[in-house]
Amino acid sequence: MLDGFPQSHVNPDDPLDLAFEYVALAAAAIDAVLAGPGPLRVTHVGGAGLTLPRWIAATRPGSPQIVLEPDAALTAAVRERLPLPRGHRIRVRAVDGVRGVAALRDGSADLLIIDAFDNGRIPADLAALPFLTDCARVLAPDGLVVVNIADEPDGRYDDRVAAGLRAAGLVHTILLATTDIAKGRRFGNRILLGSERAIDVGALSRRVRQLPWPARVFAPRPARPFTGDARPSPQPPPMERGWRVR
Repeated sequence: MLDGFPQSHVNPDDPLDLAFEYVALAAAAIDAVLAGPGPLRVTHVGGAGLTLPRWIAATRPGSPQIVLEPDAALTAAVRERLPLPRGHRIRVRAVDGVRGVAALRDGSADLLIIDAFDNGRIPADLAALPFLTDCARVLAPDGLVVVNIADEPDGRYDDRVAAGLRAAGLVHTILLATTDIAKGRRFGNRILLGSERAIDVGALSRRVRQLPWPARVFAPRPARPFTGDARPSPQPPPMERGWRVR
């Protein structure tokens, strides 16, 4: 638990066991959009139990992965209690997301996953246009950004982050969520995808339908209110305290 919210689930005997629904949605999106058995160059903003890095190491062997996790004590505890598998290529850097991404080379990531939270919500600086523009710089031309966003039922915060991705040049944006969250019935996590290239919504929808619970894929068209009336935020408001990551 962190800030009163569940943070990670790790099954050290089975890295394919993704108990949290939003994590399974993110994995399904990666499978569908970046299809193929070959390794991926991956950057994670947020580490915690390293659930998705373990899953990628198992499903895409040989993938070089950089994890930006400023909490070095947390990383040490995870490595001690939940050791990483042999042969992994996961490297954890004790740095926050903004500084960590700024240090990466242009086009150096096929996949960039943002899964960082402060008090149950993505930190403001990670949702603002300057950071999202830097993410677009780091991403390969055919790469994918995956953002985990917890939001109120109306999804307005999701709209602003999606608008920021588009303004940063990742003009194709898609949202995924369990059906109850997608319909605005409760607060919860949505997965936002952003890419320079068109996303195959059909393939994505088919993959999501294979999950053991109902979920929806939202196309970013003018008819969709979570993107149609949103504007990017050029700079976040000042935060009262530092942010924490998964």
